[in-house]
Amino acid sequence: MNTNEMIRSAYRRVEETYDIVVCGGGLAGLCAAVAAARHGAKVCLVQDRPVFGGNSSSEIRVPPQGVASSHAYAKETGIISELLIEERARNHEDPTGDNGWINSVWDLVQYEMVMATSNLSFRLNTAVKGVLMKDELTIEAVVAQVNHAETELVLRANTFIDCTGDGIVAAFAGCEWRMGTEGRDEYNEPHAPLQASSAVMGNSIHFKAKDMGRPVPFTAPDWAVKYEDPDFFYKHGRWPGDTKSGFWWIELSVPWHTIYDNEKLRHELTRHVMGIWDWIKNGDSEFRAISANYALDWIGQVPGKRESRRIVGEYWMTEHDPQQKTVFPDEIAYGGWFIDLHEPGGLLASVSERTTSEGHDNSYGATTYVGPYGIPLRILIAKGMNNVMMAGRNVSVTHAALGTVRVQGTTALMGQAAGTAAAIAIQTGMPVRKVPELAAREVQQALLRDGCFLLNTHNEDPDDLARLASVYASSEAKLSGAEPSLQVESRINETLASRRGQWIAVGADRIDMLSLCLSNLSDTVQTVEARLYAVEHIWDYRTEPGEALAIATLAVDLGNKQWIDWKTDLDVSRLKGQYIRLDLLANPLVCWHAADKVVPGHVSAYDLLNGFMRKYGNGLTMSFRILPEQACYSADQVLSGVNRPYLSTNQWRSDPAQSLPQWVGLSWSEPVQARSIELTFPGYILRDYRSYPAFYRDPECPRDVRAEAFIQGQWLEIGSLAGNYQRKATIRLEQPVQTDRVRITVLATNGDTSASLYEIRVYAT
Repeated sequence: MNTNEMIRSAYRRVEETYDIVVCGGGLAGLCAAVAAARHGAKVCLVQDRPVFGGNSSSEIRVPPQGVASSHAYAKETGIISELLIEERARNHEDPTGDNGWINSVWDLVQYEMVMATSNLSFRLNTAVKGVLMKDELTIEAVVAQVNHAETELVLRANTFIDCTGDGIVAAFAGCEWRMGTEGRDEYNEPHAPLQASSAVMGNSIHFKAKDMGRPVPFTAPDWAVKYEDPDFFYKHGRWPGDTKSGFWWIELSVPWHTIYDNEKLRHELTRHVMGIWDWIKNGDSEFRAISANYALDWIGQVPGKRESRRIVGEYWMTEHDPQQKTVFPDEIAYGGWFIDLHEPGGLLASVSERTTSEGHDNSYGATTYVGPYGIPLRILIAKGMNNVMMAGRNVSVTHAALGTVRVQGTTALMGQAAGTAAAIAIQTGMPVRKVPELAAREVQQALLRDGCFLLNTHNEDPDDLARLASVYASSEAKLSGAEPSLQVESRINETLASRRGQWIAVGADRIDMLSLCLSNLSDTVQTVEARLYAVEHIWDYRTEPGEALAIATLAVDLGNKQWIDWKTDLDVSRLKGQYIRLDLLANPLVCWHAADKVVPGHVSAYDLLNGFMRKYGNGLTMSFRILPEQACYSADQVLSGVNRPYLSTNQWRSDPAQSLPQWVGLSWSEPVQARSIELTFPGYILRDYRSYPAFYRDPECPRDVRAEAFIQGQWLEIGSLAGNYQRKATIRLEQPVQTDRVRITVLATNGDTSASLYEIRVYAT
């Protein structure tokens, strides 16, 4: 007996069979597994670490950012939204920086979701070691080893979803893959380097520091990297920023291999972290004072990866797709992070990232700004394979396109889509590679019903009885404008250094007057050019989206916070149910004051250069008044087929002058059988989740809700919600009811004075 046989004989062998096996328990894998199980598939989730969450876990601590970092009202929804809402509601800690602050509450939230999901089994601390092939195009089983348990698993399934990041399952199966950087001549991508190479973005580890309330000394070990040149930090895009937590630019790749040299990279990164902290504590005069009372509290020892293998799929997505917002017939997710390409080598490179090292010149950064854009199902299906899918940073994209799709919010959406598509393939008996051609619509409608959002698909579910109903409400809010802060100086009080725009939802036939709250910062009368445009949606960032509806030059007298009137006298009847955008062109001697709060569905942007704008601040409304008031929150918005502000507000809001409870109702011409009522509430999607504090419950989200049906001449309660703070909720009736009217009454919110809903669906089963 040889040595290998002796080793293998010590291991217990366990064989199991599932419909779907998902390998990799980061956010992509977790969302894939939960989605597939919720759609009835028998699923096993395999994770090689003791916790779920991958890069976002408490082992690595990279916050799961996504589209909302760049686009207001664009936060990812679906399973990832459920998780993040729960985390903010339960976590006792506020976000305290970019990386390093995440605690184990997040791990537990994910663990509890997996535990609560029927049909879902999981194996933690279990690493995939190989695959068994049925034939060249079909995986029969993955072979895995349970760490510290002397157990070998053989997991058979109809479909395998590779969410390992490194694409190890697909690589074992012989799938085509790439690793490195495509040259510009291959696809003519603007952000591809001139020459192809094996270089990739780096691995990182992070740290967290704690304020001890008294001076804390630090002495670096002898093996720490020594930093002495302040230009390395100040001029090359490595600004330490908040000293409480680690920095994204602590990364390394070449000359090391991000897969094979993972342990070497861990050690090297630790050396650099200790050296950087030494420079902060003892080297730089400014940061030495800031960090005097801080002590290192945690240093990660599991490197977080940005890039390794990318599996070639049924579609190969290039940078041109997000740049041009390609519309795909099999669109199943969306992205909107910028094309974020870190320099190969990280700390060993001259700069860490070009957008952070160019000073005040944002011309390069403007070229990287994309989205929101659609993502096709075909990049999640391995080319030519019968039963291999992938989700996460190993999907079918070029290196340049990976710069935008790799962030965790986006990979979570791809994971949910992959799991949903795999489950539908199981239900229909087709191989997953046929789903984009034969069942893309079914996948899209399932994703929308599960709370996701798609740019180019609306609710067309034939089983949704609400689509056949008329809708009415106890009251409806109207848009009159947004008032500036009552403080002497606004929290945001920036001048018009560049063009700025404010989206306004049209809900009347006319706009007779617009008024703007402006301050003149000079000692002479100033002028500002104002323009109104029709725009396609809330993310139509074109500085010139077409011929202006109206143009005026506004005179601004001396003084602060003046209301400047613009008599527009404009017929907008053809634009009802859409957005217009009010732009003020640049004049640095004039300030346009931000409003004291965000008016739902109404955000602003500033000129980014290159003919595009981007969101202003953290998602802000500029101060304005409008006559007549716009009826943009009408009851029929709950049947728009869209569950967030997009083409319009897509939101019913009750009149805030009328106290709660308030209700919205559905009416059918003939009785229907109703068994479940599915509701989508507002809140949580305006900003990145790090903007929300500890124990957060969004004020806009209804807390207590009652569902009633009109039966035998009277309103009867058929279900309710109490203490709700989630965005998506289902009221499931014990028995179906026959009725021609259903009413949803919001008894209380989590703080807002208006009741509000994005969508109501009604199903017979």
